Amino acid sequence: MGLLARLRGRGGRLLAEGTPAPAFSLPDAQGRPVGSGDLAGSWWLLYFYPKDDTPGCTREACALRDRWADLSALGVRVLGVSRDTEAAHRAFAQRHGLPFDLLADPEGAVVAAYGARSMVPGLARRVSYLVDPGGTIRKVYPRVRPARHAEAVLADVRALGAA
Repeated sequence: MGLLARLRGRGGRLLAEGTPAPAFSLPDAQGRPVGSGDLAGSWWLLYFYPKDDTPGCTREACALRDRWADLSALGVRVLGVSRDTEAAHRAFAQRHGLPFDLLADPEGAVVAAYGARSMVPGLARRVSYLVDPGGTIRKVYPRVRPARHAEAVLADVRALGAA
């Protein structure tokens, strides 16, 4: 197997639409645990991103922030996950006025469970999952375009009949 093939394989397999979302619990930027059990009964977007305060990650977070009221009105909780620390998430959220939770996964266990490992060690791959109130993955976003992601999610939530 060539180097490129080995690197591509490091990201892990993405989860499929129609499958149960893996259970998880991670600390938010304040250190409070947030888990899949807390989300039961509501729609949620679990978006994985490489690193706080990088250009693409900032664009994606701010686009979700700008459409957060619309997503919330449809009953969707937004949760960002990266391998950054709680302190890094706290600073990132404050700097950009992010109204949703950022979850710290420095060990990468949840990143791995959701097939979001990056080819770059210590980072998460940019991928998102839209999960329904019963905990089933309804939409997978394997190739996220940071500036347009929020609009795509909103369109899908409406098409899937949330709220």
